[in-house]
Amino acid sequence: MQLITDQSSPAFPGERSVITIGAYDGVHLGHQAVIAQVRELAEARGCRSVLITFDKHPATVVRPASAPKLLTSPEQKLDLLGATGIDAVVMIAFDETQAAESPESFVTRIIVEHLAASAIVVGEDFHFGSGRDGNVDLLSKMGAEHDFDVVPLTLVPRSDGIDEPISSTAIRRALAGGDVTRANALLGHVFEVNGRVVQGDQRGRLLGFPTANVEVPNRLCIPADGVYAGIYERENGDTHHCAINLGRRPTFYEFAETSLLEAHLLDFDGDLYGEAATVRFTHFLRSERKFDGIDALIEQLRFDVEHAKTLLIDFEASRDSA
Repeated sequence: MQLITDQSSPAFPGERSVITIGAYDGVHLGHQAVIAQVRELAEARGCRSVLITFDKHPATVVRPASAPKLLTSPEQKLDLLGATGIDAVVMIAFDETQAAESPESFVTRIIVEHLAASAIVVGEDFHFGSGRDGNVDLLSKMGAEHDFDVVPLTLVPRSDGIDEPISSTAIRRALAGGDVTRANALLGHVFEVNGRVVQGDQRGRLLGFPTANVEVPNRLCIPADGVYAGIYERENGDTHHCAINLGRRPTFYEFAETSLLEAHLLDFDGDLYGEAATVRFTHFLRSERKFDGIDALIEQLRFDVEHAKTLLIDFEASRDSA
């Protein structure tokens, strides 16, 4: 996949493209369906398949006080987009100047002059440009003038009986309730967070369950406080099953300002400090709670670890057979 960050000249001189535009946070099943349509149409027309996105979520500039937490970091998003088979991603720097650009200017500068679009594939509710004034109708009018087609798609419905389309908002809502199974089903891949292992209070080691304390950037979405099973990936690519505690450790602290992510690797005992880590959430085990003493906590931790082992063995077996 080609990454294009300079939009000052034609991206593919002498060639045309089929494109889509959006934040694409999470690269969920709805996004994947749009990208599949882009690739199919591009192949049929002999064009490049291209996705236009932004280096930050537009809401962080337009309405920072209510901007959503991100389901994917920029690096994660590019990895997921690369896996779709799209030919190129145009990464636009989103700042106040970009936020103020009119829809007509954006179409002329990016869609026509930079990408020589043959077609644009977007959701039927798509809006863009200053004040979100751009929509499918505007694209269709400009398409007639500049020789590109507009293909509006019906949003992909959920398959779990809930009457709404798949969306990043629905996934964030599932994560806020700790429902990582539902979030993963809507994503089409396992939800993950990235961070770096930092020094903790080493209380887990004293309890017999050493943990890697992963510092997750504040801009990223995390599930609700609780205990989870998951997969831990080291920066060298090695993966390990893990039990994850995400929370404020009420057994030891009356009040903690922020939740901590602590991963107990089930098949590893070594130094992880300073390493980059990816933690994937596969199953919710239980809510976080305060225990009446250390012995009760240790007993529960033993149960959590065995529960996580069983679930993760089944999880790996189901993926192998898929």
